[in-house]
Amino acid sequence: MKLQLIDILILVSYLVTMILIGFWMRKKARQNKESYLMGGKSLPWYMLGLSDASDMFDISGTMWMVALCFVYGLKSIWIPWLWPVFNQVFMMMFLSKWLRRSNANTGAEWLRTRFGLSGRGVKGSHIIVIAFALISCLGFLAYGFVGLGKFMEVFIPWDSVKDYVPFHVTDKYVPHFYGIVFTLFAMFYSILGGMHSIVLGDVIKYAIMTIACIAIAVIAMQNLKGHTLNVPEGWSDPFFSWQLNLDWSRIAADANKKIASDGFSLFGLFFMMMLLKGVFASLAGPAPNYDMQKVLSTRSPKDASKMTGFVSIMLLPIRYSMITGLTVLALLYYNQLYLKGPDGVTDFEKILPATVNNFLPVGILGIVLTGLLGAFMGTFSGTLNAAQAYITNDIYLKYINPVASTKKIITMNYIVGVLVVAVGVFFGFMASDVNEILQWIVGGLYGGYVAANCLKWYWWRFNANGFFWGMAVGIAAALIMPYITTGLPLYWWPLLFVLSMAGCIIGTFAAPPTEAAVLKSFYKTVRPWGFWQPVHEQVVADDPAFVANKRFKLDMFNVVIGIIGQLCFTLLPMYFILKMQTPLWITIGVIILVVLILKRTWWNKLED
Repeated sequence: MKLQLIDILILVSYLVTMILIGFWMRKKARQNKESYLMGGKSLPWYMLGLSDASDMFDISGTMWMVALCFVYGLKSIWIPWLWPVFNQVFMMMFLSKWLRRSNANTGAEWLRTRFGLSGRGVKGSHIIVIAFALISCLGFLAYGFVGLGKFMEVFIPWDSVKDYVPFHVTDKYVPHFYGIVFTLFAMFYSILGGMHSIVLGDVIKYAIMTIACIAIAVIAMQNLKGHTLNVPEGWSDPFFSWQLNLDWSRIAADANKKIASDGFSLFGLFFMMMLLKGVFASLAGPAPNYDMQKVLSTRSPKDASKMTGFVSIMLLPIRYSMITGLTVLALLYYNQLYLKGPDGVTDFEKILPATVNNFLPVGILGIVLTGLLGAFMGTFSGTLNAAQAYITNDIYLKYINPVASTKKIITMNYIVGVLVVAVGVFFGFMASDVNEILQWIVGGLYGGYVAANCLKWYWWRFNANGFFWGMAVGIAAALIMPYITTGLPLYWWPLLFVLSMAGCIIGTFAAPPTEAAVLKSFYKTVRPWGFWQPVHEQVVADDPAFVANKRFKLDMFNVVIGIIGQLCFTLLPMYFILKMQTPLWITIGVIILVVLILKRTWWNKLED
């Protein structure tokens, strides 16, 4: 165990601080339901933006992205479009303010503003979105749990602690044991202090992560001085053709096996599939998880737009400083790293913990370890809060005890939090690695989500019955697909989308339209663009002064400019650490141009 006393003290101090934050925010969180779940909708947009960025800086995702950067080089910047990461740009430009105008507390509660409280399919649509939210939250809890365990196993060898554990743990489940231990800390402060403690904890974690990322970048640049990276031709070029054309056979042959197992060899096809899925997924708006909860927790629609735009700026340069720095160290000293898994196969997800453990000095190691542990705790607590919101707000208060007192609501949140963590850990035991869960969530489960959630924004005739059947077919297909198909889950997506869309269309025309009063209220309040002409005519008949949203072309222009800016913020630290001067200055120039354009076309035109 390389951890020294100062590293351990830094780590323990952080854990104690998180517990104290939970106690400190407990009283404020217990004021009412909205204070516990949404921070009272009173937190500043930049605090929520930092918190959201901090939640996205998760340990499992960072381990995955370091592995991608090692194997795919600068072409790895495209692979997170699987999420897709550019959905933040769509939200920044128009979807966040549309969502916040509802003034709802969860995605399920938001459906009432779109489909009303009664009618065919309304109850089903409410239940199905809760089911999706809970399945995705549990998937992300399992995803974070597995990544944390694999990470901590490197720093705390089992041989050092097994004599102090009063039961036997096989090698296979050592990561799960560590995952449980540190999950308990995250569970404690997030359940006790609700959204208030989560946001404050996230801001502290972001500060620690910033220090850690800058330190890693500096160490990597110092080690790179006077050396060249032993990488395949094309590794340092972010652009690509139909074939990936990265040959690791004479450097690290197992990297070729990873490319084959990932299914990314035909990179052009992979990219087109990601882009197709990504655009539809982005138009559908945020999934019902911690990201949506942060948007709904802002003070106003204008603040919701600012918060979402702030996320990419605060997240990408800092995160990719760490990713690129660790990749450089791993490439320079690859032969000194032991990356074999229990089955003897190279596990590239171990690059992050192995590199941190081997090449960071005392003190910096403690800061980095604390920051990455905090990254897990922040993501875990945000996801847990979202799951609590859906169960307490949309199940307990709606169907079981609508007149529950504040005390009972808070007690229910505590109970629900513990149960959700237990189930998330159970699913974590069933997964073999981080990538397995990630691919299923973004390629499979979200494929069943997209169609229904696109139509709800842009087509007036779409109703609750169509939403229910579209979501039901999509989720059922996503759950069944792993057992009847092989290959990358992303390639299932077109079939999932078609099946879900068919469910949407058939379900919609099998029931009457949503009540006119509900549609008019939604259209006037949210003010979406799209296929709303019949409703628009009814609204104008009642209110001749009403003006339709004609920002479609401007919003799409801003989306394209925003995605270019997002890519530049990703490449900026990579070019800087790799000392690629010409691309670096070009990237800085493009960022300045993007900022100037969006200042005129987006920031100056923000509205509630």
